Amino acid sequence: MTTITTDRNVRIDSHSFWEKVDERLGLSGLAYPVPEHANSLPYLLGGITLFGFLVLIATGVLLAQFYHPHPANAHDSVIYIITQVPFGDFIRSVHFWTANLVVVTALLHLIRVFTTASYKRPREINWLVGLGLLAVTLGFVFTGTVLKWDQEGVEALAHNREIGELLGLWGVWFTSEFSRSVPILTRLYLGHVTLLPAAFTLLIIAHIYLIKQLGISPKATVDATSGPPTKEQGSSRFTVHLRRMTGYGLLLFALVGVLALAWPAPLGQAGVPGAEVTKPPWMFLPFYPLEDVFGIRGLLVGSGVLFALLALVPFVDRSPWLSPRRRRWIVAAATLLLVVLIALAGYAWLSRPAPHLMG
Repeated sequence: MTTITTDRNVRIDSHSFWEKVDERLGLSGLAYPVPEHANSLPYLLGGITLFGFLVLIATGVLLAQFYHPHPANAHDSVIYIITQVPFGDFIRSVHFWTANLVVVTALLHLIRVFTTASYKRPREINWLVGLGLLAVTLGFVFTGTVLKWDQEGVEALAHNREIGELLGLWGVWFTSEFSRSVPILTRLYLGHVTLLPAAFTLLIIAHIYLIKQLGISPKATVDATSGPPTKEQGSSRFTVHLRRMTGYGLLLFALVGVLALAWPAPLGQAGVPGAEVTKPPWMFLPFYPLEDVFGIRGLLVGSGVLFALLALVPFVDRSPWLSPRRRRWIVAAATLLLVVLIALAGYAWLSRPAPHLMG
């Protein structure tokens, strides 16, 4: 006897399977309404950044299997990853380029949120949470730079130590005084793989929760104003938003793969303590000239002032308007600040490395 399976039966079985899955996981709940403009690239930058962090987690876990976080072995273990671990150089390069592009997408996301005034009532707290995520992201970059334990990493750790001393009791974790039994490099590694991921997880949960509760911010048309939450409003669906986010995330991953193959992640010679011959990664360059004038204190004060100004934005710009045309004074101030930061970074890029550490 021959059994014939029709396409209709296959569709019925498939439909029944997904019904059972949905009954247990509630996936249909993801199809809640969102505004159509939420599916455009500028509004997907936050999700693309999150996709990049997933890549960083995956590659970071792989790299951690072969990295030795002790000053005597750290640099050699990175060389081992590059030369001996199967695909180790490629995985490390993917991690490196993803970290760089995540900072780019995070900064572009910040600019988009500012431009569309998505920080206004009732989203002020989520703006602050987003700044926390940016700070954690930069913390990942800084500690990751140290972990290479080449000359750039050794100098970064020296900056870390002096900043800790300037902070006094508040910065003791960054100094040798915190623990004599564990090197600072090892502690920064533990911070890189435990403390910072924990902070990121808590902040991203809060960020996503607030977006879900408050809804996507309205499109910044000329007459648009801030107002009550827009939860589950719009002509599109979050499932569409999620698909587009994933698509752009995969494009980001493809770009990272090309960059990793064409320009492998750099690694300098083993670091020499006390020498100052390198510059910080590009995202820290705007603060480098401040060190020329004020020393390490300039780096600490400059970054603190910048984040303080950003934190004040929702509380200074109290008008209800969302369009940049109706918020010209704060847009002009932000543009001036951005130009200054770019100019400082350009100056730092063209200048020669200078000694800033007290020794």
